[in-house]
Amino acid sequence: MIKKETSLLLASQFPRRRELISLLGLGFDATSADVDESILPDENPADYVLRLAESKARASARNAPDFGLVIGSDTAVVDAGEILGKPRDKSDAVSMLKQLRGRTHQVYTAVALYDPENNQVLTELCISDVPMRNYSDADLETYVQSGDPLDKAGAYAIQNAEFHPVESFNGCFASVMGLPLCHVARALKKMGVACDMELPQRCQASLLYECTISDAVLRGENIG
Repeated sequence: MIKKETSLLLASQFPRRRELISLLGLGFDATSADVDESILPDENPADYVLRLAESKARASARNAPDFGLVIGSDTAVVDAGEILGKPRDKSDAVSMLKQLRGRTHQVYTAVALYDPENNQVLTELCISDVPMRNYSDADLETYVQSGDPLDKAGAYAIQNAEFHPVESFNGCFASVMGLPLCHVARALKKMGVACDMELPQRCQASLLYECTISDAVLRGENIG
């Protein structure tokens, strides 16, 4: 049951996004967003994630009309222009991880803040370069057998400590997990919603990651 008094509605039930949005220090609730995630003909990765983020926010708002602000988000792993979705099975996960191994790809995460009362939408796009380590076949197989890659875009979770797929990363860790919190905070500010000033410190402590770009993102720089 969605609580009417909750300030924000997250258009996602993914545990990682729920965990991240809690770091904003604002009241929220979460709901599933049932939208078609098919890629349109000739659609580029940025347009794809921005469209889905807004579609999720609008769809969730229709099912929960009492909320004042809805947050939709979508993340895509992109390798040389190819959008990699979730693996179909373990064999597909192995193929994706071999494709990404030892190379740098991009993760695109879009956020859409939707105000249903005024039909206003603000969007943010975070693009992060993600350098994968040159993990061994044995490491890869052990990770795939764990089952963790099967519900992840690109077949990996950056936060998986045992597999630790990524090395020398210096972008927005939260964005690769699915929700770039500083981008969310600056969009919320434009909507008149203030977040705790300690958000960057809280995010870094929770993710065990030293972020070097949070101040720049909060100032409005287009980096990820």
